[in-house]
Amino acid sequence: MVVIGTWNLENLFRPGDEDGRPPDQATYEVKLDALAGTVDRMAPDVLGLQEIGESVALDDLVARLAGDWSAHVSANPDPRGIRVAVISRLPVEETEDLVAYADGVGPVRASDGGALSTEMGRGALRARVRTPGGDLVDVVTCHLKSKLLSYPGGRFNPRDEGERARYGAFALYRRSAEAATVRAWANSLLGGDGQRRSLVVCGDLNDEPAAATTQILLGPGGSEIGTAGEKTPDKGDAWRLWNTAPLIPEPRRYSRVYRGRGELIDHVLVSHELLQRLEKVDSLVDRGLPSVTDDPQARAAATDSDHAPVVATFSD
Repeated sequence: MVVIGTWNLENLFRPGDEDGRPPDQATYEVKLDALAGTVDRMAPDVLGLQEIGESVALDDLVARLAGDWSAHVSANPDPRGIRVAVISRLPVEETEDLVAYADGVGPVRASDGGALSTEMGRGALRARVRTPGGDLVDVVTCHLKSKLLSYPGGRFNPRDEGERARYGAFALYRRSAEAATVRAWANSLLGGDGQRRSLVVCGDLNDEPAAATTQILLGPGGSEIGTAGEKTPDKGDAWRLWNTAPLIPEPRRYSRVYRGRGELIDHVLVSHELLQRLEKVDSLVDRGLPSVTDDPQARAAATDSDHAPVVATFSD
C-alpha cells in the first residue's frame, strides 16, 4: 500500500512582523502540533505541500512527525515568499523545478499597466520516489493562481466593479497559463506511455473539478471516473490524468469552506497505471474547517490550516 496526498498548510512561516506570519512563538507551536498530528493520523508515504513560507519552518514541522522523512522545497516562491514542497518517507531519486510557462502559453496580463507574466506565480515541483515494490512514481505538486484577488497597494478590496472584473480576469489568465504549463510537463513525463508510467499531479488548483482550468490538466476527455468511458481502454489512456475527486465520499467532497460553502479545490490526479491500483480517496474534513473570506490577513493567528488534506491510497 502506498499513500500519496496533498495539503495546503496555509502560511507556514516562523513568527515575525510581516503579514501572514503567526504573531508569536506560542501560536506557531500550537499550529505545528496541529499540523503534525494530522499528518501522523493520515500516515502518507508522500505528501505534496503548498504555502510553505520558509524551508526552516518546514524543517520544524518535519521534526515533529513520526518516522523518517526527507523534505524537498521548490526554489521558486511567489512575491509573498510562499512555495510548494514535497515530503516523503519513500526514497526520493530526483527532483525537478518548473516555473517558466510552457512554449506558446505566455506571456499573459497580470495587472493594470504592468509587465506581462511569463512564469508561474509559484513554481511547481516534481519528486520521483521509489515504492517498496520497486516502482518509480513521479509526484508533481503545484499551487495555481488564487481566486482570492489582491489589488495594487496590497488591497484585498477593489476600488470599483470594473477593477474587480479586470483582476478576476487577470487571475483567470494566469491560472489557465499555469494549468497549461503543468499539463505540458505531464505530457513530457507520460511520454505517451501512461499505461505504464506512474504520475501523480496534486495540489491546490484553486478551482473545483468542473472548472475549465482544472479540466485543462486532464488531457483527452471522455473517460473521467464515473462516466461510461472510464472502464473502456482507448488511445487517450496513454496521455490522460484522472481526477480522483469523484471517489471522495460525497458528504466529504470538499477541502475548503468559502463564505459558508464547501468547495473542493485541492486535487489528486493520476495516470492510467495508477488508476488501476487506486483503492480509495478521502478528504480529511473531520478536523473541522473554518469559513474563510477574501482577506487572508484575517488568519495570521490561525493555529491550523484552512484546507483539508486530500489523500489517495494505492496498492503497491
